[in-house]
Amino acid sequence: MVLFGATGDLTHRLVIPALYNLSRTNALPESFTLIGVARGNMTTEDWRNDLYGSLKKFIGAANAEFDPDNIDAGAWRRLAEKMIYVRGDLTEPALYERLRGALDQAERDNKTQGNAIFYLAIAAQQFCTVVEQLCKAKLVEQPLEANGHAKFWRRVVIEKPFGHDLDSARKLNARLRNILHEDQIFRIDHFLGKDTVQSIMAFRFGNGLFEPIWNRDRIDHVQITAAETVGVETRGKFYEATGALRDMLPNHLLTLLSMVAMEPPVGFDAATIRSKKAEVLAAIPEVKPHRAVRGQYGAGEVLDKPAKPYRQEANVAPDSNIETYVAMRLEVDNWRWAGVPFYLRTGKHLSQRVTEIAIRFKQAPYTPFQETHVDALRPNWLLLRIAPDEGISLQFEIKRPGPAMDLASVKMDFRYNDWFPKEANVGYETLIYDVMIGDQTLFMRADMVEQTWRIVQPVLDAWAPGSAAEMPAYPSGSAGPSEAAALLARDGRSWRPIDDAGSGQP
Repeated sequence: MVLFGATGDLTHRLVIPALYNLSRTNALPESFTLIGVARGNMTTEDWRNDLYGSLKKFIGAANAEFDPDNIDAGAWRRLAEKMIYVRGDLTEPALYERLRGALDQAERDNKTQGNAIFYLAIAAQQFCTVVEQLCKAKLVEQPLEANGHAKFWRRVVIEKPFGHDLDSARKLNARLRNILHEDQIFRIDHFLGKDTVQSIMAFRFGNGLFEPIWNRDRIDHVQITAAETVGVETRGKFYEATGALRDMLPNHLLTLLSMVAMEPPVGFDAATIRSKKAEVLAAIPEVKPHRAVRGQYGAGEVLDKPAKPYRQEANVAPDSNIETYVAMRLEVDNWRWAGVPFYLRTGKHLSQRVTEIAIRFKQAPYTPFQETHVDALRPNWLLLRIAPDEGISLQFEIKRPGPAMDLASVKMDFRYNDWFPKEANVGYETLIYDVMIGDQTLFMRADMVEQTWRIVQPVLDAWAPGSAAEMPAYPSGSAGPSEAAALLARDGRSWRPIDDAGSGQP
């Protein structure tokens, strides 16, 4: 693995902890070599020590059950002893010649057989620069043997964002595919590496109980929520150029929607799964601006701590018009889902951290319960909790003890932590391993990327800088702007309270 951006934040926070976890679980191949590429003037030993210090800090901060002074020495050694650091400027051809030498060294010393992953943990505007330089240096070629099979493989991993809008996504895909085959491109999104996200398909298609009612006949609507308690923190510069919509909707939330709404596949191979997801995205009409709401957090309290407004964050303009909250109503125009609204929302500095998919089923007929207060008949909810309390909850009605036909809402809960041992995981372990074995199931295809941008492009246009679109403020520590509640109220519906989301309460 050639890691461009070897000294950057993403490398320290996510990529190296993921590789360490793969080493700890013996999932790294014996022939693995890690080549770091950056501009910093340091030796391989300096780079190792820097990464080790960050790993101790990361494990201690992110997983309280781990002792930061008790890193598995053997796991770290297996990774560290196969590191090589290469210094250079990404725009200079000389760097890629030095990189060729490092790859040759890896093949000699660790028997990598010429296979290489080029991981671009760098700014999006540098993706094409690096790929084009790799092409000029002939480092992404896959020569064929006499039997027609590739002598070795070369793969490129790029981080989101995959473009900034529909036009830029199309241009990025065109430039990449002018050099690489689609099966060489792995568009990575750490959100899809979570076991609970992958379990959506297993839950749907591995249980005969749910699939017959997974349609417009029985489902009233679907709510997908990704609420965060954190603000922009040190990412003010990034957020000023991105905003909540670009950061979360075209990748995370629309991917969750595609997994909930996809048709049953005939197999679980990458081509079949991605084609089914792509069909869902193609069936979603463009979102009209009046079906979307945005907001920006102001002052308030988050988890009982004072929180300053977005416009006072570091590297944020004092008159910024960038949204930190977005909610929208979408539809899937096909036979299974026609008429079923999908409501998506995400925001920062909200009252609780939770990512969940909430599926509301249609009300049962009231006639048999004429003697019961109708307002006591609550709808059935199926909750797929992605984070932080991973699990599945089903809410339904039962009769209270006693002589009267009096109904009460109860729920059945499944929690991953009750059934399976908790493993340290940053979300990248599965994805990096899949790149190594060439499995593209959890990675976006070019046409899928363009479809997601197509869906939200009218809203991006309406919210462009200088537009007259409203920017409601919401207090930090709240559930978001009141306009988001009005979005559902127009349909006679309401959001599930974020404060109750993680608990599975109605």
